[in-house]
Amino acid sequence: MTVQIPTLETQRLILRGPEPEDYPNFKSTFTSYRARFMGGPLNDYETWMLYAAEIGHWHIRGFGMWMIHDKATDKPLGMAGGWRPAKWPEAELAWIIWPETAGKGYALEATHAVRNHLYTQMGWETAVSYVDPKNLDSIRLAERLGAQRDKTATTVDGNDIVYRHPSPDQLAGSQLANGIEMEIANYADPLFKPKGMPID
Repeated sequence: MTVQIPTLETQRLILRGPEPEDYPNFKSTFTSYRARFMGGPLNDYETWMLYAAEIGHWHIRGFGMWMIHDKATDKPLGMAGGWRPAKWPEAELAWIIWPETAGKGYALEATHAVRNHLYTQMGWETAVSYVDPKNLDSIRLAERLGAQRDKTATTVDGNDIVYRHPSPDQLAGSQLANGIEMEIANYADPLFKPKGMPID
Protein backbone atom coordinates (compact mmCIF):
# COMPACT_ATOMS: atom_id res chain seq x y z
CA MET A 1 0.00 0.00 0.00
CA THR A 2 1.25 3.45 -0.91
CA VAL A 3 -0.10 6.15 1.33
CA GLN A 4 0.10 9.92 1.27
CA ILE A 5 0.74 10.96 4.84
CA PRO A 6 -1.30 14.09 5.59
CA THR A 7 0.23 17.08 7.34
CA LEU A 8 -1.62 18.30 10.41
CA GLU A 9 -1.30 21.82 11.80
CA THR A 10 -2.22 23.26 15.18
CA GLN A 11 -1.61 26.64 16.75
CA ARG A 12 2.01 25.83 17.57
CA LEU A 13 2.76 22.59 15.78
CA ILE A 14 3.17 20.90 12.41
CA LEU A 15 2.81 17.12 12.31
CA ARG A 16 4.44 15.31 9.39
CA GLY A 17 5.24 11.72 8.55
CA PRO A 18 8.58 10.35 9.81
CA GLU A 19 11.55 11.10 7.53
CA PRO A 20 15.16 9.84 7.57
CA GLU A 21 16.40 13.17 8.92
CA ASP A 22 14.23 12.72 12.02
CA TYR A 23 16.05 9.56 13.06
CA PRO A 24 18.80 11.11 15.27
CA ASN A 25 16.25 12.59 17.67
CA PHE A 26 14.31 9.33 17.71
CA LYS A 27 17.48 7.37 18.43
CA SER A 28 18.57 9.76 21.17
CA THR A 29 15.30 9.22 23.01
CA PHE A 30 14.83 5.48 22.50
CA THR A 31 18.38 4.64 23.57
CA SER A 32 17.88 6.70 26.73
CA TYR A 33 16.15 6.25 30.08
CA ARG A 34 13.17 8.15 28.59
CA ALA A 35 12.22 4.94 26.75
CA ARG A 36 11.94 2.86 29.93
CA PHE A 37 8.15 2.69 29.62
CA MET A 38 8.32 1.53 25.99
CA GLY A 39 10.62 -1.46 26.29
CA GLY A 40 13.81 0.58 26.36
CA PRO A 41 16.41 1.74 26.53
CA LEU A 42 17.04 0.06 23.17
CA ASN A 43 20.34 -0.71 21.53
CA ASP A 44 21.29 0.84 18.18
CA TYR A 45 19.97 -2.07 16.12
CA GLU A 46 16.65 -2.25 17.98
CA THR A 47 16.20 1.50 17.62
CA TRP A 48 16.87 1.38 13.89
CA MET A 49 14.40 -1.48 13.45
CA LEU A 50 11.73 0.37 15.43
CA TYR A 51 12.17 3.51 13.37
CA ALA A 52 11.90 1.48 10.16
CA ALA A 53 8.67 0.06 11.59
CA GLU A 54 7.38 3.59 12.26
CA ILE A 55 7.75 4.39 8.56
CA GLY A 56 6.49 1.02 7.36
CA HIS A 57 3.45 1.10 9.62
CA TRP A 58 1.95 3.89 7.50
CA HIS A 59 2.21 1.77 4.37
CA ILE A 60 0.88 -1.41 5.99
CA ARG A 61 -1.94 0.02 8.11
CA GLY A 62 -2.74 3.28 6.31
CA PHE A 63 -2.11 5.25 9.49
CA GLY A 64 0.80 5.74 11.85
CA MET A 65 2.84 8.10 13.96
CA TRP A 66 3.48 11.69 12.97
CA MET A 67 6.64 13.61 13.85
CA ILE A 68 5.77 16.68 15.90
CA HIS A 69 7.59 19.87 14.87
CA ASP A 70 7.53 23.36 16.30
CA LYS A 71 5.76 25.51 13.72
CA ALA A 72 8.00 28.54 14.29
CA THR A 73 11.41 26.81 14.33
CA ASP A 74 10.74 23.37 12.77
CA LYS A 75 12.45 21.85 15.82
CA PRO A 76 11.43 18.19 16.32
CA LEU A 77 9.52 17.72 19.57
CA GLY A 78 8.33 14.11 19.59
CA MET A 79 5.77 11.81 17.99
CA ALA A 80 2.04 11.19 18.19
CA GLY A 81 -0.34 9.11 16.12
CA GLY A 82 -2.12 5.84 15.58
CA TRP A 83 -0.31 2.60 16.29
CA ARG A 84 -1.31 -1.04 15.85
CA PRO A 85 1.57 -3.45 15.32
CA ALA A 86 1.06 -7.20 15.32
CA LYS A 87 -0.62 -8.60 18.45
CA TRP A 88 -2.03 -5.20 19.52
CA PRO A 89 -5.63 -5.94 20.56
CA GLU A 90 -6.91 -2.55 19.33
CA ALA A 91 -5.73 0.50 17.47
CA GLU A 92 -3.91 2.83 19.85
CA LEU A 93 -3.51 6.57 20.19
CA ALA A 94 0.14 6.85 21.21
CA TRP A 95 2.67 9.60 21.89
CA ILE A 96 6.18 10.36 23.08
CA ILE A 97 7.82 13.74 23.67
CA TRP A 98 11.56 14.23 23.46
CA PRO A 99 12.97 14.81 26.96
CA GLU A 100 14.11 18.40 26.46
CA THR A 101 10.67 19.53 25.26
CA ALA A 102 8.45 17.94 27.92
CA GLY A 103 6.17 20.01 30.11
CA LYS A 104 5.07 22.57 27.53
CA GLY A 105 1.74 21.05 26.49
CA TYR A 106 3.00 19.75 23.14
CA ALA A 107 1.79 16.19 23.75
CA LEU A 108 -1.71 17.40 24.63
CA GLU A 109 -1.88 19.68 21.59
CA ALA A 110 -0.58 17.00 19.22
CA THR A 111 -2.68 14.10 20.51
CA HIS A 112 -5.84 16.21 20.51
CA ALA A 113 -5.26 17.04 16.83
CA VAL A 114 -4.34 13.46 15.96
CA ARG A 115 -7.38 12.00 17.69
CA ASN A 116 -9.64 14.45 15.88
CA HIS A 117 -8.11 13.45 12.55
CA LEU A 118 -8.41 9.73 13.26
CA TYR A 119 -12.05 10.17 14.23
CA THR A 120 -13.22 12.62 11.56
CA GLN A 121 -11.02 11.70 8.59
CA MET A 122 -10.22 8.02 9.12
CA GLY A 123 -13.45 6.79 10.63
CA TRP A 124 -12.15 5.50 13.95
CA GLU A 125 -15.05 4.78 16.31
CA THR A 126 -12.89 4.30 19.40
CA ALA A 127 -9.28 4.50 20.52
CA VAL A 128 -7.27 3.19 23.43
CA SER A 129 -3.88 4.02 24.90
CA TYR A 130 -1.75 1.24 26.39
CA VAL A 131 0.18 2.71 29.31
CA ASP A 132 2.76 1.37 31.72
CA PRO A 133 1.15 1.71 35.17
CA LYS A 134 4.32 3.43 36.43
CA ASN A 135 4.20 6.05 33.67
CA LEU A 136 2.36 8.72 35.64
CA ASP A 137 2.93 11.46 33.04
CA SER A 138 1.20 9.42 30.32
CA ILE A 139 -1.63 8.47 32.69
CA ARG A 140 -2.20 12.16 33.47
CA LEU A 141 -2.19 13.02 29.79
CA ALA A 142 -4.66 10.24 28.96
CA GLU A 143 -6.96 11.53 31.68
CA ARG A 144 -6.65 15.13 30.47
CA LEU A 145 -7.77 13.84 27.07
CA GLY A 146 -10.85 12.38 28.74
CA ALA A 147 -9.72 8.76 28.57
CA GLN A 148 -10.78 6.44 31.38
CA ARG A 149 -9.24 3.19 32.50
CA ASP A 150 -10.97 0.24 30.86
CA LYS A 151 -10.42 -2.81 33.05
CA THR A 152 -12.44 -4.98 30.66
CA ALA A 153 -10.17 -4.33 27.67
CA THR A 154 -7.44 -6.75 26.66
CA THR A 155 -3.93 -5.50 27.39
CA VAL A 156 -0.92 -5.97 25.13
CA ASP A 157 1.08 -8.25 27.43
CA GLY A 158 -0.47 -8.02 30.89
CA ASN A 159 2.05 -5.46 32.08
CA ASP A 160 0.16 -2.43 30.77
CA ILE A 161 -3.16 -0.79 31.57
CA VAL A 162 -5.72 0.34 29.02
CA TYR A 163 -7.21 3.82 28.81
CA ARG A 164 -10.24 4.16 26.55
CA HIS A 165 -10.81 7.51 24.88
CA PRO A 166 -14.22 9.14 24.46
CA SER A 167 -15.95 8.12 21.25
CA PRO A 168 -16.36 10.63 18.42
CA ASP A 169 -19.98 11.23 19.44
CA GLN A 170 -19.04 11.73 23.09
CA LEU A 171 -16.29 14.17 22.15
CA ALA A 172 -18.01 16.27 19.48
CA GLY A 173 -18.95 19.68 20.84
CA SER A 174 -18.48 18.49 24.41
CA GLN A 175 -17.38 20.42 27.47
CA LEU A 176 -14.34 18.13 27.54
CA ALA A 177 -13.29 19.12 24.01
CA ASN A 178 -13.76 22.79 24.83
CA GLY A 179 -11.71 22.36 28.00
CA ILE A 180 -8.86 20.76 26.08
CA GLU A 181 -8.90 23.63 23.59
CA MET A 182 -8.75 26.12 26.47
CA GLU A 183 -5.80 24.32 28.08
CA ILE A 184 -3.93 24.28 24.76
CA ALA A 185 -4.61 28.01 24.35
CA ASN A 186 -3.22 28.62 27.84
CA TYR A 187 0.00 26.85 26.93
CA ALA A 188 0.25 28.80 23.69
CA ASP A 189 -0.16 32.15 25.45
CA PRO A 190 1.89 32.12 28.69
CA LEU A 191 0.18 35.32 29.89
CA PHE A 192 -2.90 33.22 30.58
CA LYS A 193 -1.22 30.02 31.76
CA PRO A 194 -2.61 29.06 35.16
CA LYS A 195 -0.24 27.93 37.87
CA GLY A 196 0.18 24.27 38.61
CA MET A 197 -0.50 22.91 35.11
CA PRO A 198 0.26 19.16 34.96
CA ILE A 199 3.24 18.17 32.83
CA ASP A 200 3.06 15.89 29.82
